Amino acid sequence: MEYTGYLHGVKGCRLYYQAWLPGEAPRAVVALAHGVGEHCGRYGKLVGGLVSAGYAVAGYDMRGHGRSGGQRGHIDSWDDYRSDLGLFLELVGRLFPATPTFIYGHSQGSLVTLDYILRRPEGLRGAILSGTALEPAGTAAPPLLVLVARALSRVLPTFSMRVRLEGSGLSRNPEVARAYMEDPLNHWQRSVRWGTEGLKTIAWIKSHAGDVRLPVLFLHGEMDPLVKVEGAKRFFEAVTFPDKAIRIYPGGLHEPHNDIQYREVASDVIQWLEGHL
Repeated sequence: MEYTGYLHGVKGCRLYYQAWLPGEAPRAVVALAHGVGEHCGRYGKLVGGLVSAGYAVAGYDMRGHGRSGGQRGHIDSWDDYRSDLGLFLELVGRLFPATPTFIYGHSQGSLVTLDYILRRPEGLRGAILSGTALEPAGTAAPPLLVLVARALSRVLPTFSMRVRLEGSGLSRNPEVARAYMEDPLNHWQRSVRWGTEGLKTIAWIKSHAGDVRLPVLFLHGEMDPLVKVEGAKRFFEAVTFPDKAIRIYPGGLHEPHNDIQYREVASDVIQWLEGHL
């Protein structure tokens, strides 16, 4: 069973959401926070595995993404992402009352998730971080874009540049790569304010690894060309909370849940969830 709707994010931004339900009362609900330039509808392989195992899944398109409002690839402040996620999780709580809630954050969504749980962990049973975006590679954060972003963020914050990401860097499945490139809901726009806010958030998250107080599972492709696996490994080692785990997929690219080992990823996620109910 699937249904869709809209909720109001901060500053009146209209946010699209989807929810997928198993045939029986869900064992738990997994909230999805997607990556930059994409949308929550691209997680079908993971959603299918979770729903088949009795879990509900709910995802939303972040502001400036997918079917949601807002300038493509722009935020005024990272606070907007954090506040929107909080409102979405409140909605999830209303849709699935008294149901254990976990969050699955991928790439940009991993940063939104980490920033959120470091400040507001209440009400969540744990977090899964996929393609943790703490060490962007040159293809994802070109040096020229970084320099321009820092120079223009204060005077022309909405100025955007096109940063094209190839589907071949996301998955070794050519059908997934092609579908990504052809999906009209995806975009490659990045505003200079988005860039500077992202860099500040990365630095803040790294400096607070010791403050993680929720069970966490890290998933990362060994050969991820967009965000380096070393960033996930270093942050994992810096987390002092004892309930932590990491899975590195040999040869894997940026989207573990959409790569050729997606069944293994779904199995790993389900096993971890079952250990935390």
